[in-house]
Amino acid sequence: MRKFMMTTAVAALMVAGCGAAHAADVKEVQMLHWWTSGGEAAALNVLKGDLAKEGYAWKDVPVAGGGGDAAMTALKAMVAAGTYPTASQMLGYTVLDYAQAGVMGDLTETAKKEGWDKSVPAALQKFSVYNGKWVAAPVNVHSVNWLWINKAVMDKIGGKEPKTFDDLIALLEKAKAAGVVPLALGGQNWQEATMFDSIVLSTGGPEFYKKAFNDLDEASLKSDTMKKSFDNLAKIIKYVDPNFSGRDWNLATAMVIKGDALVQVMGDWAKGEFVAAKKTPNKDFLCYRFPGTDGSVIYNSDMFGMFNVPADRKAAQVALATATLSKSFQSAFNVVKGSVPARTDVPDTAFDACGKKGIADLKAANAGGTLFGSLAQGYGAPPAVANAYKDVVSKFVHGQIKTSDQAVTELVKAIDDAK
Repeated sequence: MRKFMMTTAVAALMVAGCGAAHAADVKEVQMLHWWTSGGEAAALNVLKGDLAKEGYAWKDVPVAGGGGDAAMTALKAMVAAGTYPTASQMLGYTVLDYAQAGVMGDLTETAKKEGWDKSVPAALQKFSVYNGKWVAAPVNVHSVNWLWINKAVMDKIGGKEPKTFDDLIALLEKAKAAGVVPLALGGQNWQEATMFDSIVLSTGGPEFYKKAFNDLDEASLKSDTMKKSFDNLAKIIKYVDPNFSGRDWNLATAMVIKGDALVQVMGDWAKGEFVAAKKTPNKDFLCYRFPGTDGSVIYNSDMFGMFNVPADRKAAQVALATATLSKSFQSAFNVVKGSVPARTDVPDTAFDACGKKGIADLKAANAGGTLFGSLAQGYGAPPAVANAYKDVVSKFVHGQIKTSDQAVTELVKAIDDAK
């Protein structure tokens, strides 16, 4: 991507910016995103409403697909054509790719005025600041190592919170015996790899996860612990229903909401679907950390990457950035979205039990050095490595890679080739 961006995109930017400095301000925010499920759309409406109060119209450029791959393809085409959106939903390393290419805007003045450097965790600033300039506004912090469980089904089968991976398998076995789909999963590579993030942390512990999936340490990637992680993936995947292939993540969440399935392993954006369905934690559903991962948080963060738009569109961009990191929006949006605020000074008052746990867990992990970037979600390593990882995990899930030994060999090779 970098070579492409440094040529076509920069040239297009120069053309797009010419002669715009004295035009009247455009009172419109154009946003490219992949928030198209019910819970996601409801969360985005909070921001649309805030900007409408300031007189800004909202123009959606939505691209369906929970992992964002289709949206990033659309963005690449827009940048090549020089038709920059005001902002685009992005994940970590993608922000840095576009920033290195020189096509991102500069929010530093706004960031200083609003004190972002003091309130946004350093882990997020690593991806939202480039060469000392703020180029993106973090919207939230998601964590992926969660279990979402239908409480009525849990009560019916006499289940209890699984504390170990073996406990989880025993719980899934109980659901199977009761005739309920044990594990709701969508057979898409990003969903499978997101679940595997949690399995690796559970199997190997915090230091192993960091070495393997953040540092890309080859000894860890080819270790017996990684082989055992694939063995555990093979165990858990036996509990999905036959129709899981290609299912969207929110449809898997709906299976748990309706009681057609017991559990989903998914990031806390799943909670946004429970909220949209008017469900309440500890009454209708349960939220537990993936067994063996308590004390650690595997995170990703949705960010609004801000492009170097013409002068007449910059006021709208500043309004968007300011609204995004306001305390009131950070609370209101994340209550609906299922995530937690991207700034540490937002009170947890408005959040439900799962949200309060998420905020407390993030604070503890941030302080304790157990806050790790999700490899599946674009925060563990650059996109080429993440895509190689997702591909290997998916091939293993769907039987194209037959054994754990072969999976480890393929993973090491794929990541090495992608570096």
